[in-house]
Amino acid sequence: MSETTPTVVLVHGAFADASAWNGVISELKSRGIPALALANELRGPGLDGSRIAAQVREIDGPVVLVGHSYGGAVITTAANQADNVTGLVFVAAFSPDEGESLQDLLGSFPANDFASGLVPHMLPTGDGGEEPWLSIDIDAYPKLFAADVADNEIGARTQRPIAAAAFEEKAGPASWKRLPSFTLVATGDQAIHPDGQRKMAARSNSTTIEVDGSHAVAVSQPAAVAAFIATAVEKTGANS
Repeated sequence: MSETTPTVVLVHGAFADASAWNGVISELKSRGIPALALANELRGPGLDGSRIAAQVREIDGPVVLVGHSYGGAVITTAANQADNVTGLVFVAAFSPDEGESLQDLLGSFPANDFASGLVPHMLPTGDGGEEPWLSIDIDAYPKLFAADVADNEIGARTQRPIAAAAFEEKAGPASWKRLPSFTLVATGDQAIHPDGQRKMAARSNSTTIEVDGSHAVAVSQPAAVAAFIATAVEKTGANS
């Protein structure tokens, strides 16, 4: 890779943490591509995107943002606040347009069983109140989230909840309208319907591939995911 090789910044989605990218980081390292995975607070695309953007601005040189699931909405926001972002990669992810919420998008996709597996929790806020957060039922998690991950029960027991309000928040300007975008569709996804992923990829004019994997495709197939990210890095690096 040349001196203009972008740094890959990986943003996880709901019900996960940055360790979901461990295998992908190892694969990218073997290709000579610098990468890091940032913690995502799962509070809402606006706040989460702003905090990711602040860290991206600290990076010297171009950056390719990669988002999984809810993380796709986060990178769509973050790219508008960091001038060094040269491309976006959506891995089994949401890519909302301006004014859309994740709930809006889910309602426009073919129905699946994912919502039935969500469990609400009332958690304290900083001002003495409470707010709803969501996790996936431990028994439902393997099928709905990580059917092709060998140790999916561990993922079920280490998942992080997401604020319910994150699904209702309206998105700001869609950065994929001005930046090169790349979409990996997970064909066995039981969380974001594959047809929904294809629809979002088409409207964003993404370079698109399909991989036979669950929603947790970055965990189950890190080599395939890293190879696709490397394609994005090569194409955006040449333009940076």
